Amino acid sequence: MFTGIVEETGAIKSLRISGTSGKIALRANKVLEGTKIGDSIAVNGVCLTVVSLEQDGFTADVMAETVRRTNLGQTKIGDKVNLECAMAADGRFGGHIVSGHIDGTGTIAELRKEENAVWVKITTPPEILELIVEKGSICIDGISLTVADVGETYFQVSVIPHTGEETTLLKKKAGDLVNLENDIVGKYIKKFLVRPEKEEKKTSTLTMELLQEYDF
Repeated sequence: MFTGIVEETGAIKSLRISGTSGKIALRANKVLEGTKIGDSIAVNGVCLTVVSLEQDGFTADVMAETVRRTNLGQTKIGDKVNLECAMAADGRFGGHIVSGHIDGTGTIAELRKEENAVWVKITTPPEILELIVEKGSICIDGISLTVADVGETYFQVSVIPHTGEETTLLKKKAGDLVNLENDIVGKYIKKFLVRPEKEEKKTSTLTMELLQEYDF
């Protein structure tokens, strides 16, 4: 489990994709402290297992599902990535519950500065957008952020200077893909609200009648 609080930005040393899977090597420093082979590190929000360690980085396997769901397959050697080690059981919970299992990608539509912050507008498919709520949490490229606005085809977050300096998000531009992980709480609520007789249609409309049925 992760918190979405990025520990450092690393860089891609090599990316070898054969077909739809492969291996990625990353340059890192801070996340290597205490890390062992078999440990998990989030790379742009993607939970990867460390398979080898070097003084200046680590290597991880990338399976086909990861390539399909995330932006890792489109990265290049030298690209910066957000890194976070798995949360220690006695660690401080600074962000929100992040599993490192990406739901899909979004596309940056606009970056707009407002005083000391920057608004980032992201478009994404309906199946991801339906679980995003205003003032809820969203993980973007491994960064825990609060949703400030939700539209029919997009959502927006406001990024403070510290987050902009410590992560890669504000180094991106319109048209770039970002990894998105919905809040796990919303996923479970959606599953709970899809009643068995409606499984085939995947209907999950929240109504007052449905809330009363489950004594909310």
